[in-house]
Amino acid sequence: MNQVSYTPAWAFAWGGPLGQCQFKSLPEDFIVEEELPFEPDGEGEHAYINVQKTGENTDWVAGQLARFAGVKRSAVSYAGRKDRHGVTRQWFSVWLPGQDSPEWSELNSESLVIISATRHGKKLKTGALKGNRFLITLREVGASKESLDTRLNQVSQQGVPNYFGEQRFGHEGINIDRALLMFSGSFRAHRNKRSMYLSAARSWLFNQIVAERVEKQSWLSYQDGDVPGFQDSGSLILRDHDDLLMARIRSGEVSLTAPLWGRGELLSSSDCRKMEEDIAGRNLLLTEGLEKEGLKQERRAIRLIPNGMSWQWLEGDILQLEFSLPKGCFATAVLREVLECIEGRFDENTAE
Repeated sequence: MNQVSYTPAWAFAWGGPLGQCQFKSLPEDFIVEEELPFEPDGEGEHAYINVQKTGENTDWVAGQLARFAGVKRSAVSYAGRKDRHGVTRQWFSVWLPGQDSPEWSELNSESLVIISATRHGKKLKTGALKGNRFLITLREVGASKESLDTRLNQVSQQGVPNYFGEQRFGHEGINIDRALLMFSGSFRAHRNKRSMYLSAARSWLFNQIVAERVEKQSWLSYQDGDVPGFQDSGSLILRDHDDLLMARIRSGEVSLTAPLWGRGELLSSSDCRKMEEDIAGRNLLLTEGLEKEGLKQERRAIRLIPNGMSWQWLEGDILQLEFSLPKGCFATAVLREVLECIEGRFDENTAE
């Protein structure tokens, strides 16, 4: 039944990791701060609470906020789930029409701290996110500082393949297996799981296309029929290429894109379209399943350039990295091009 082979070892752009390191030995080794695309205006029916959580998942925090405010769980919303393992800071909104806000700080505990609270006129919707800021500490780094500096400069300037992280596919690719069974009609998924399996199938196909371009060393160079776009906004450039557009691609201002599969015609053409259709043809159960589910063709940048990337050696073999990524992008896509990260006590479910 399994038409595809789940292979998380997608092609490396810069020659593979330079060595190994310990990742998430402590919660504070993985700090994520959510960046909203707007500032709450201070007034309105929705309380906005900025929460720092350690070792807890996002849904658990939402439940705590609902119980504390005396409202239904459906009155609480957030832009996206954040890692359970690590220190994460994110916004929640609680609908409190005609009600004063409770003293949110009374919720403070070892695992949950209220950073700030304000009001806003609209609820915080899923996906209403600009991106995430990461502060990552890697321990027992087994590679030379000189080689790492060279690689990190390369990554910060030219970027990495914008792969979806392994966690999107579940343990040993179980989400892909479930998607295949679902599309074949031999498995019926619960509604809230169904979207997860659809997302995994789309992401797997995207990674396949990106990996092929990386292997052919064409992920940074325009091919006939390519569709350029912007990694942070998702906007596409649908016009003939010229010298100015080529320069913008080389500089990193603009990236090339690959499809997030669904109904409708591919926006690519010529050589690029043929390559994308060839990969789709090798995975018909996934592509046809996504089309039948009603998802529409979209595109996503195949290059990810970390914003404001910096690094420093804290002491001995401890390396600290800091950078921002647009929403929906994975810190693991950056780390895998530098070091093989051996996870300690904590596992990453990268923020989106």
